Amino acid sequence: MPKINVYLPDDLAEAVRDTGVPISAVCQRALEQAVKRIAAIRQITLDDLAADGTAGDVRGGGGFLTDRLPHFTARAATAVTLAVARARDAGAPTVGTGDLLHAMVAEGGNLALQILTSMEIDPVRLAAPGAPAEPGGGGGLRFSDPAAAALELTVAEATALGHNYVGCEHLLIGLAAEPDGAAGRALRAAGADAKVVRRTVVAALAGYTHLRAQTAPATGPGALMTAVRQELRPLVARIERLEARLSPAPPSE
Repeated sequence: MPKINVYLPDDLAEAVRDTGVPISAVCQRALEQAVKRIAAIRQITLDDLAADGTAGDVRGGGGFLTDRLPHFTARAATAVTLAVARARDAGAPTVGTGDLLHAMVAEGGNLALQILTSMEIDPVRLAAPGAPAEPGGGGGLRFSDPAAAALELTVAEATALGHNYVGCEHLLIGLAAEPDGAAGRALRAAGADAKVVRRTVVAALAGYTHLRAQTAPATGPGALMTAVRQELRPLVARIERLEARLSPAPPSE
């Protein structure tokens, strides 16, 4: 049986040794899931999506796409379906990374857009039309080579983060990490390279989980905003005290 070396950061390797986690079994399971998800992406013929009639039902993610990519969240499936519809309506030979980025913005309510906004990047400007066609396709409408690679990276990112779903936040990392597509170039030019996006996604998810646990008895955006203000209040107070110490004393008369 062939062996694959797995390299871990020092702190993680030490934790694995201390806890006795069965590395082989965990890695095998994760790789099995990643291979299945990536194989599903490569096998999709997007003409089937159009013929199935689900491309028009974009807000639900599309029944065909949901079946073929079962681990994609509804918003991620909607974004991919919107990208397919955009490319088809434009008569493009492939669905490119620019279509995926534009569709992610058009979906309008996903975490990736909040990530970009927190990085002071305007998603609408990133999704400007006019991206050149990308190579790939053959045998009907398919993802371009960069778009297919970006989606494969998207699945790999979700797996690496230990998530059992694939969301738009993972798609954002995948688009930023893919080196040849128009979306990746636009993201990196705006300061959103894969490392920065990945760190921001991890921080956002950790913060959301923490706030959600704190606000479990309450629901709605009002409760969440109240929790955010409570979290920020000590930090604001420390900043105000620091500013007071650093402010020059008033001139004596």
